[in-house]
Amino acid sequence: MTERSLLDAEGIEKSFPGVRALGGANLRVRKGEVHALLGENGAGKSTLLKILAGAQAADGGSILFDGTVLSPFDTPLKRQQLGIVTIYQEFNLLPEMSVAENIYLGREPRRFGLIDWRRLFDDTRAVLSDLGLRLDPRARVRSLSVAEQQMVEIARAVTFQARLIIMDEPTAALSDREVRVLHRIVADLRARGVSIIYVTHRLIEVMEVCDRFTVLRDGCFVADGLVAEHGIPDLIRLMVGRDVEFIRRPVSTATDRVVLKVEDINRARSSRDPHATELRDLSIEVHAGEILGFAGLVGAGRTELARIVFGADRCDDGVLWLGGGEMRPLRSPGEALRKGIALVPEDRKQQGCFLNHSVRQNMVLPNLPALARWKIFVDDAAEKALVEHYRKALSIRMPSQSTPIGKLSGGNQQKVLLARCMALAPRVLIVDEPTRGIDIGAKAEVHQVLADMAANGVGVIVISSELSEVMAVSDRIAVFREGRIMDVVPGDGADEETLMRLMTVGQDRPPVAA
Repeated sequence: MTERSLLDAEGIEKSFPGVRALGGANLRVRKGEVHALLGENGAGKSTLLKILAGAQAADGGSILFDGTVLSPFDTPLKRQQLGIVTIYQEFNLLPEMSVAENIYLGREPRRFGLIDWRRLFDDTRAVLSDLGLRLDPRARVRSLSVAEQQMVEIARAVTFQARLIIMDEPTAALSDREVRVLHRIVADLRARGVSIIYVTHRLIEVMEVCDRFTVLRDGCFVADGLVAEHGIPDLIRLMVGRDVEFIRRPVSTATDRVVLKVEDINRARSSRDPHATELRDLSIEVHAGEILGFAGLVGAGRTELARIVFGADRCDDGVLWLGGGEMRPLRSPGEALRKGIALVPEDRKQQGCFLNHSVRQNMVLPNLPALARWKIFVDDAAEKALVEHYRKALSIRMPSQSTPIGKLSGGNQQKVLLARCMALAPRVLIVDEPTRGIDIGAKAEVHQVLADMAANGVGVIVISSELSEVMAVSDRIAVFREGRIMDVVPGDGADEETLMRLMTVGQDRPPVAA
């Protein structure tokens, strides 16, 4: 790594109607380094990244790239041609096209004016091999796992002769094993002299892969420095302006009363979706006042079972018991809501949010019948009061209740979805990746909210790819592997080694019911 700066952004300013996103942000990235960009949700990280990528124009400040001043009117394509390539948290891939077509989209090799398919696949195979990836260039992107799609994005960036790759929450949807593969590729790119801006809320990753860091708070530059000279508590303090502890949930509020019971859920693979996880003999019990954690690698069956319980997916056979009453698997999410089951989905943008609608509309939508006067007219004052209550309770940062939810940071969108479910006063709450994309300070707040709901008698299921999070919040942990529940361990006695062994290897004795 050299001392010379590749990127030097100084005094970057950006305002939107009713909110100042950036008020003097600085970022200096050296050649051949991995640079962490840190900050709470709403700190301005995403806005700064979009400005660097050419997706938005800054209101003020300057950006130098390898000593050349960049025009604020550059398009994303222009920035890519200069060597600045961004991999967003939500992938920009075309699912019905092949890996090769996505990597070289708009830049396909041609012969006699036509696409040279043989060269396209050969070039793609060479790029993938160079990155140590075993992917079929002809495979459709929709058939790939999330981790494999992430690798396709990285391969595309490499073909642009990228000198600076911006990675926005690159490991948010990856398992620990997949994270290690990504970190190997990041180290390899750094060794080739490629600079990387690495945005993550997982501070342990910052310590493992990043050389230097920059912290933003409320749209302003706070500090930068060498990662090796700072510990995680130091970074947290810089990000949030206070000390935050990440500790195990101290007191269980679980009772003997079973609020949800699932018996012998099975689902075979379908010819229409051969990549779907096969579920075999899944049985669980959730008690009132309990937080039951689901741990497992991506594709182990955690989310699939949650969606079946919520009525979003069908299963071949199995029985649900809710509050002691037997019923067949639910036919729709609407029926689940009426029965008292709520779900915060894994993919908030695709499955949870109406991005062009206001925060208020997103939060109150399923609760409108309870807010209506005479079951006809919506009580405007009651709507406003409900949104204001949860804004304060969850520290949701938003310019106003009428702001489109799509304009909020990812973490604040997640808080709105959590508030939507809380307002329904469910008997069972399922939260799939509850703190994905949420900063370290807000994680503690969300964990407390889940504990408070359990204390009020709600049965809570928490699905998380972060083992530390599962252990911190759960009374019991059901460990999934290849569509089965391998074991159930007490939360206060769990350790990462035991959980990882069950997730990756399994155990000798038969799988158990949770």
